[in-house]
Amino acid sequence: MRRSLVLTGAAVTVLGLLAGCSSGGSGSDSGRTTLKVAALEGGYGRAMYTQVIEEYEASHPDIDVELQISKSIEDEITPNMKAGKYPDVVVLGQGRKAALTETLIKDKALEDLTPVLKEKVPGENTTVGDKLTKGIVGNLNTNPYGNDQTYLMPMYYAPTGLFYNQGLFEQKGWKVPSTWDEMFALGDQAKKQGIPLFTYPTAGYLDSYFFALLADIGGEQFYTDVMTYKKDVWKTANARKALDITTRLLSYAAPATVGYANEQDFTKNQQLILDNKALFMPNGTWIVGGMADAPRAKGFKWGLTPLPAVTAGGKRYITTSVESVWIPKAAQHKDAAKDFIAYLYSDKAAKIFAESNAIQPIEGIASSLTGENAEFYQVYEDPSVSALVGGFASTAPVAGVDIKATLFDTANSIISGDTTEDKWQTALNDASEKLRQAGD
Repeated sequence: MRRSLVLTGAAVTVLGLLAGCSSGGSGSDSGRTTLKVAALEGGYGRAMYTQVIEEYEASHPDIDVELQISKSIEDEITPNMKAGKYPDVVVLGQGRKAALTETLIKDKALEDLTPVLKEKVPGENTTVGDKLTKGIVGNLNTNPYGNDQTYLMPMYYAPTGLFYNQGLFEQKGWKVPSTWDEMFALGDQAKKQGIPLFTYPTAGYLDSYFFALLADIGGEQFYTDVMTYKKDVWKTANARKALDITTRLLSYAAPATVGYANEQDFTKNQQLILDNKALFMPNGTWIVGGMADAPRAKGFKWGLTPLPAVTAGGKRYITTSVESVWIPKAAQHKDAAKDFIAYLYSDKAAKIFAESNAIQPIEGIASSLTGENAEFYQVYEDPSVSALVGGFASTAPVAGVDIKATLFDTANSIISGDTTEDKWQTALNDASEKLRQAGD
């Protein structure tokens, strides 16, 4: 699992602790530097990090890399950060429940990594920037302040969208919907057979869904307007259309969805797809590894489709999930950390990561993929589908405002009937306006 989206108090407490330098020993009494790396153990597992570190240490005999990896890495590193002891490198993207990365962005507590793009990859004759896929850097995900400075390097990238069982569709003779009208017609047909149309692991997974939907409805300019808090953007007809479609889709959700949509039980919602107890769920390619050992219906085969088009033949977008690597501004060994990050894009490292299905945004790497991954990444070859990278613009913190939670987590309350679409729209516009004012 990779995320869910609510800013917690534990993360907020970090804000006041990021000024100044890290305390603690340097780890270099013997002439060697101990580089502390913290990483989220997501669907790709931990073995790949161990292997890459072994390769790095072999070519850097003066460096010892100390790896700390966990499925809840924020909970483990935050207490040390409060005490002034920071990791040197952190592999952790945005969109997690603890929102640690977002918190550090808002407090301007990350190291500027723009120079890393011009560094040569250790052991190779090309720069990091030259190896990266065009367009993967320079968006709000990597350059959160909307300028030319890169603070988060794109570590892995993956198409996200609606995942489903191809085997079930073949068995039933169903066509994957290409428009929302077709989607809801299928929902009615499947309901008669006792199969809900939709589920999600946690409401946080609706990020990829909403970002693509907003662009599908109003194009990239409307998407950017929402992400940058244009005045009263959530009062527009396009915004209402997005909420109309979503509210209708949520009415087709599997009854178990809300009860399982938490950090402990989310795999039970994912299992609904494997058991043919729901048709579609938003997710990313990591789902294959994350559910590799789970039981599944006979003939099961993962499929991935972009969201249906709003109008027949209309342009469709697919949100590209980018997981990030960054350096805390208060890290002790910044130069060594930057060299290590550059190494993460080496051919040796990329091969190790790819063997765990962690695909890096490196030019030409997709053509080397096989099996399900090859099928998934083919979505980028469809001329009617465009990749979408980014997210909400960073602003100064606003007490009590988390627009991601308001946009995504409210889905639970829509399904349960605890709120209405009108209240959802009002809450979104209120949050957006407060963030707009904070950014002025």
